[in-house]
Amino acid sequence: MKIILKHNIMKTDSIIKENVLDELSWQPNIDETQIGVIVENGVVTLSGVVDNYSKKIAAEKAVKNVKGVKAVADDIEVLYGIEYKKTDKEIAKAVVSAYEWNPSVPNNKLTIEVREGWVYLSGELEWNYQKDAAKKVVEDLIGVKGVVNNIKLKQAVKPSEIKQKITKAFERMADLEAKNIKVEVDGHKVKLKGKVHSKAEKDEARRIAYFAPGVDEVSNELEVVY
Repeated sequence: MKIILKHNIMKTDSIIKENVLDELSWQPNIDETQIGVIVENGVVTLSGVVDNYSKKIAAEKAVKNVKGVKAVADDIEVLYGIEYKKTDKEIAKAVVSAYEWNPSVPNNKLTIEVREGWVYLSGELEWNYQKDAAKKVVEDLIGVKGVVNNIKLKQAVKPSEIKQKITKAFERMADLEAKNIKVEVDGHKVKLKGKVHSKAEKDEARRIAYFAPGVDEVSNELEVVY
């Protein structure tokens, strides 16, 4: 009888850095030469300057998908060229116009504030997909340096119903081991505990929990075990 033993080999920081750089170079909308990468104990710090906020977000998302990455600190700065600089008033008008063309965002329920290129969103919506759509619409606008999404959810859902919906959603996902994830609900706040096998799984679990009706905040305490 032949017995094959599989060992989980932990990636070194140097290997993780190499994989991160490869992943960044693989992204068509990212110039990896503009981004600095430092890895310490699996925690990746990104630095550098990009000319568009959506590139900053894309870089962060790409790094999170790399196996071995435990956390990402995004210190990338967004600097627009002179021809692309916008005043706060121009950015605010662009945000309002973008919302008017997006049926997922009920803009009459939102308050928009722009300060030095940063867009602050507040107000109340019924669903998380509306809250996420409100942020994504703004991310691609020229002149935007960052988005702070302070939109709240007002839907009244019992905590027991929230937990049940999230648990069932986990069980439907083939890439998640639902039995290893514990869901705790306090009002509209959800806390995830347990173990997963990658940063991507951890992020996916948060995404699923965040999309559940009535969820306003997700504390992702899942441990990544390779």
